[in-house]
Amino acid sequence: MYFSYSIIGKLQFIIIVLFNAYRPALVIFMVIPFALIGITFGLLVTGTPFGFMAVLGAMSLAGMMIKNAIVLLDQVTLNLTEGMPAYKAVVEAAVATTVFGMAPLLQDDFWVSMAVTIMFGLAFGTVLTMVVVPVLYAMFYKIQAD
Repeated sequence: MYFSYSIIGKLQFIIIVLFNAYRPALVIFMVIPFALIGITFGLLVTGTPFGFMAVLGAMSLAGMMIKNAIVLLDQVTLNLTEGMPAYKAVVEAAVATTVFGMAPLLQDDFWVSMAVTIMFGLAFGTVLTMVVVPVLYAMFYKIQAD
């Protein structure tokens, strides 16, 4: 347990240093648990067991969710530096990503649980990221609609 908390703490510190603020780190780490909804849905729908490869996929997915949130928040910052109004900067930054890179692995019995975990978790997590991250950003920074 200490090792995982240590890694998470270091990652949070890096993100705080990256953005020079604690609120973006909070936004980023509040989004990760929502990917579990997509993972659960995908595994139940496909009837795939949550085995070792699915656990590896879930850990990979957490990294992908962090990357997506960082890119989204960075785009908000870029929009703000370009002089865009705060509300418009948040809305414009919400751009979707693709999840079909794992599709070829669906045919392999060994990799299927990892592929399903990543595909469904990333699809659901990305949709939530496009909604939840801008909402949390607007809440934490007290941005009002124009």
